[in-house]
Amino acid sequence: MSKSNTSHHDERIANMSFASVYPHYVTKVEKKGRTKEELHEVIEWLTGYDESKLSDIIEQKVNFKDFFENANLNENAHLIKGVICGYRVEEITNNTTRQCRYLDKLVDELAKGRKMEKILRTS
Repeated sequence: MSKSNTSHHDERIANMSFASVYPHYVTKVEKKGRTKEELHEVIEWLTGYDESKLSDIIEQKVNFKDFFENANLNENAHLIKGVICGYRVEEITNNTTRQCRYLDKLVDELAKGRKMEKILRTS
C-alpha cells in the first residue's frame, strides 16, 4: 500500500468529531508550554473559524468532514508539508484526511515550540 493511500482510515477520520480530538490538542500544546489562545490562532489561520464558531462546532460535535467542508481553508495551507502519523502530508489524496493532517501538523509544530510566524506560513 502506498504511503499516500489513506483510504483504510479516511472514513474513520471523516466521521470523527472535532470535539473528540480538540481536548487532546489543548493538552498537547499546554504540556509543552503553549497556550489555548495560540492553538485557537493556529486553528483560525487554517480554517477561518473564530473562537465563537469553534465553540459551536465543539458543542454540536461536528465531524471532520463537515468541519473542513465548511471551513474557509487558508490559501497557504498547501505550504504545510512534512510527515505526520507516518504519512507525507502533501501526498495524501483524500481532502478531508489531508486537511485533518494539516491541522495535526500545525498543532505538532506549536507543541514543538516553533515560532508562530513559521507555523502560520508568513514570509
